[in-house]
Amino acid sequence: MLEQTLRNAGIESAEAEARWMLEHLLSREVVLTQPQRELTRPEFEMLTAWLERRVSREPLQHILGVAPFYGLELAVNSHVLIPRPETERLVELVLETINPIKNPKILDVGTGSGAIALAIKHEHPDARILATDVSGKALEIAKQNAKKYDLELIFLESNLLEHPDAQTFAKTCDVLVANLPYLPLNDKKTVSTEVLHDPDLALYAGTDGLELFRRLEEEAFEILPAKTLCFFELDPRNVETAFELCQRWRRREVLEDWVERKRFLKLGK
Repeated sequence: MLEQTLRNAGIESAEAEARWMLEHLLSREVVLTQPQRELTRPEFEMLTAWLERRVSREPLQHILGVAPFYGLELAVNSHVLIPRPETERLVELVLETINPIKNPKILDVGTGSGAIALAIKHEHPDARILATDVSGKALEIAKQNAKKYDLELIFLESNLLEHPDAQTFAKTCDVLVANLPYLPLNDKKTVSTEVLHDPDLALYAGTDGLELFRRLEEEAFEILPAKTLCFFELDPRNVETAFELCQRWRRREVLEDWVERKRFLKLGK
């Protein structure tokens, strides 16, 4: 019934979402070992409320308050972007770069829920990471996620690299990584109802989606040492344009995501 209701509402991932709801409500162990278990009345009422919200196209991650990312289960709410599976490839790119480095320093600009920074720290415990965001409310969620997994990071409220402490850290970091807002403003007219639940601050960046990228690229070029590599996640529609904007960088490369879409830009001086 749960899965069918989701299918009838046009939700493509109905089977996976139905299982996730039940596992969140009862636990994975109960779902696996007691498939015929009847719900108590409070459980049934909770599941019904979740289902009503999901049928109205509220993201399931907001309903449950968590989102999976790179093996972690992160708290999310309306103040942060729900981490996307394609961003896990960005984590992989950073990890491939820092694996040979002892005590690498990583600067995560626009951390949101902390997904990228926390995934890197979880996989590479000796990394020293500064995670920044312009939103204090987003940083509260990131700190909550760090505490959950007992991961020590530095969090800093900063508009890109404006804060002096962000600039100081940047001058000696090995990697700068950023998944900044990258959608053009016009996309707001056509995005799905689910995406409308994400904060505008985490989605849109000017008329072409590159407004924040331009600013950070300029700041990074002025501040970063020659050794530092930068990794940006961008809209596949404008990653080539971003590549052309960065001709002063000695190293620049467009990289693909898991399904071979051009999505990431790697830069080095």
